[in-house]
Amino acid sequence: MVELLGPADVRRLAAGLGVTPTKTLGQNFVHDANTVRRIAAAAELSPEDAVVEVGPGLGSLTLALLPVAGAVYAVELDPKLAAALPETVAARAPECVARLTVLARDALKVTAADFPEPPTALVANLPYNVAVPVVLTLLAELPSLAKGLVMVQAEVADRMVAGPGSKIYGVPSLKLAWYASSRRAGPVPRGVFWPVPNVDSGLVAFSRRQPPRTDVDREAVFAAIDAAFGQRRKMLRSALAGWAGGADRAVAILETAGVDPAARGESLTIGDFAAIAAAGRELS
Repeated sequence: MVELLGPADVRRLAAGLGVTPTKTLGQNFVHDANTVRRIAAAAELSPEDAVVEVGPGLGSLTLALLPVAGAVYAVELDPKLAAALPETVAARAPECVARLTVLARDALKVTAADFPEPPTALVANLPYNVAVPVVLTLLAELPSLAKGLVMVQAEVADRMVAGPGSKIYGVPSLKLAWYASSRRAGPVPRGVFWPVPNVDSGLVAFSRRQPPRTDVDREAVFAAIDAAFGQRRKMLRSALAGWAGGADRAVAILETAGVDPAARGESLTIGDFAAIAAAGRELS
């Protein structure tokens, strides 16, 4: 039987380690057992899944994931927390100790070679300040990741799943869409954290799918996206001029891609941007 952490447990563990949550590392520890149970259930894991958990902290979510996954790879930047996590698991879930591997490193720098076996899922309470870069980095570096459920700031969650035409649709929405389909998977109130953040959180679920095109490099597509949203209010023929090498060439690329040069980036799908990148290559 796994013994999950409650508010008193979280504070006691932090005090014992001399750990004070810091804004720099985006640390807000979940202390509500029902919340981590809900996340573990919503992730729809099986004993065949090898899970990446970024920022396990004191182990609240880790303890809920271990019984339902085949393996959990906990990627923790804080050396104190990384060293203490196996002890917490040994004390509260001794039958799951063998399933846990702690990687004491920066999630933005991990590679597939860091993992004993290819991870299949990402389930994490992500630090607010690096949530989107972490998700995109792991999807790029770990092609075995087939699905995920991440807890992020509510506003970021909305941006990640936004569709074309929305005021909040932009770079995070499009780059995530290159890799996966995504959806909002429920709200998380701020009161389940210690310390209590100034914003609410939300869950984002995603499932990997094939990119919209396989004949164009991801880097080229992302460069076009960055250019289009670097000058969001401008029409694409102007916003992409620097990227394309001139306004006339931008128009030619857009017309070749079947995109209206007078359109704005927020109206385009990830498939449209892939077509723009492919046209840019053809006309180079």
